[in-house]
Amino acid sequence: MNRRATLSLASAWLLFWALMVATAVQDFLRHDDHGPLWQPILWESSSMFVASLLLAVQRLATRRHDSLLATPSRWFARQALWLPVWWALFTPLAFGIRHGIYFLLGAEYRHEPWGETFLYENVKISVFVIIFTLITFGVLSYRAAEQANAQLRTAQLHQLTQQMQPHFLFNALNTISSLMHSDVERADATLVQLADVLRATLDVSGQQQAPLSTELRLLRGYARLMEERFVDRARIEWDVDPACGECLVPVMSMQPLLENVFKHTVERRRGVTTIAISAQLDGAGLLLSVSDDAGRLPATLGEPSDGGGIGIRNLRERLLALHGERATLRLVQLEPAGVRAEMRLPCAS
Repeated sequence: MNRRATLSLASAWLLFWALMVATAVQDFLRHDDHGPLWQPILWESSSMFVASLLLAVQRLATRRHDSLLATPSRWFARQALWLPVWWALFTPLAFGIRHGIYFLLGAEYRHEPWGETFLYENVKISVFVIIFTLITFGVLSYRAAEQANAQLRTAQLHQLTQQMQPHFLFNALNTISSLMHSDVERADATLVQLADVLRATLDVSGQQQAPLSTELRLLRGYARLMEERFVDRARIEWDVDPACGECLVPVMSMQPLLENVFKHTVERRRGVTTIAISAQLDGAGLLLSVSDDAGRLPATLGEPSDGGGIGIRNLRERLLALHGERATLRLVQLEPAGVRAEMRLPCAS
């Protein structure tokens, strides 16, 4: 059980016994106006002490069976084995504390005959144990479900990231392949650039998010690769606020946005395309954008439900898994021409 679940159970347990003490005091005042108030407080606090001790021992002994939560009957069967322990120890320990304190104070603690006392106290404590066993099962099951969902989300994010990395590599190798037929020296230089980019990816290997400064290092490497391929056909302008450098962003989240510009605009025209890459703080969030001055957006491409290629689809899924509705990605048609991809997400360093 993690710390949060332990605190939840401990809080419920203390609140329960606080109510028990308050009820005992009120009942005592109604039926005995002359006795000292420490008596009802002692009765319930001694029960709380012994019950807390036994509950802690039970939890330590049975937590190895938490793997049985998926089969509740087996988990509850393990807990039920502890009921005889409660019946045998609770009443002697709790009443022993009361007798001892009364003796030290020069008083006598009187109660019903031991047979009746055992029967009443064991029935009462059995009800308490059953209630808190049910509460424990609920808390543990909830935390297990949360952990399972978190592990599933991590696995999904890892899969999406792994899908994007081969996609990026495939496009980079295509760039080098096209240069091999026209300029071997440039192809060799581009291959060196690719090696630098792959080396940078090792710094974020296995991570879902990285500082924007690291992401931009990857993006600049990719941009140089594409500038080598489309020499004199693309001009990239950078506008990056240095204050954004520590904001966490999904790894390789800007690369598919830049790739779309080259694929859908630069490749299809002969003139020079100006590409603007921006990273700015926007209130408590981060605004990242990649825009061009010549692209045209198909009627449905800007909608969240569009395909948009594997890069855009994966990026939307990753943003949803990491930030939910706090992160958005949209494509906007500019006038008279151009497309801007805007990604907004929380800035957490």
